[in-house]
Amino acid sequence: MTTVAPKLLTADDLLRLYSEGVHGELIRGVLHETMPPGERHGVITADITITLGSFVKQHKLGRVTAGDAGVWLEQDPDTVRGPDIAFFSTERIAAGPPRPGYSFAIPDLVIGIVSPNDKSHEVYDKARMWLSHGVRLVWVVNPETRTVDVHHSQRAVEVIDESAELDGADVLPGFTCPLGDIFPAADEPSS
Repeated sequence: MTTVAPKLLTADDLLRLYSEGVHGELIRGVLHETMPPGERHGVITADITITLGSFVKQHKLGRVTAGDAGVWLEQDPDTVRGPDIAFFSTERIAAGPPRPGYSFAIPDLVIGIVSPNDKSHEVYDKARMWLSHGVRLVWVVNPETRTVDVHHSQRAVEVIDESAELDGADVLPGFTCPLGDIFPAADEPSS
C-alpha cells in the first residue's frame, strides 16, 4: 500500500487562501489555520503597536507591522509566520514602500500575544524559531499572567511582570514602556 504525501503549499497559495477567508501560517509547506484570538488580544496588540510605532516613527528607526502581516522565513518548502507585531530596522528593509506580499526581511523584534488556545510549548517553540532565523529580540506577552517572556538569542528567557518596564535593549535603544500600560485595567468595561 502506498501513501500519498500531502501537497505542500507555497507562500503564493497562502496569499490566495487568505483572500478566500482562510487564515493561518505556513510551516514547511503545511497550513496551520488560526482563529481570531478575541477582543483582549486585539486591544493589547493595538496598544503595543501604537506605543512602539510612535517611537519608531519619531526616531525614524524603520517600520512596524501588525496583524499577522507575514514573514517568509524558508523556501522550498515555504514557511511563512505571522507575528502579531514586528519591528524592522532601516538596515533590514529595502528602501521604498512595503511590498504587497510577505516580507523577505527578518524583523529585529517580534512580539507575540498569547491567545486563549495557544499551548505553552508551541509559544516557546515559535519564539525560538524566530531567534533561529535572525530575530534579535522576542517578547511573548501573556495576558492571563500579565507577564512578558523576553527572549534573546544568547541569554536565558527573562520573565517580567506588570510592575516592570519593557525596554528595547540594544534593538531599540531608549524605548521603554511600563508593562502595566499594555494590559487592560481590571476596571475597564468589557463586552
